[in-house]
Amino acid sequence: MEKRLLNSPQPTDANNDSTIAEMFLNNVMIDFRKKTLRQEIDQSLQERNKEAFIRLTEELKRIC
Repeated sequence: MEKRLLNSPQPTDANNDSTIAEMFLNNVMIDFRKKTLRQEIDQSLQERNKEAFIRLTEELKRIC
């Protein structure tokens, strides 16, 4: 059982909602970036652009 002091600040639902919303937005942004990178990687392969391919795949590895 969690113990709380009477005078200590208590977490509010607004703080929890804000944290959840921030986590959700971060996940959406990461998913969007992954999708964009995959499209750019496909394009670099079609164009046979080795430098772009390497750069983009390295970025994709970092965020996965």
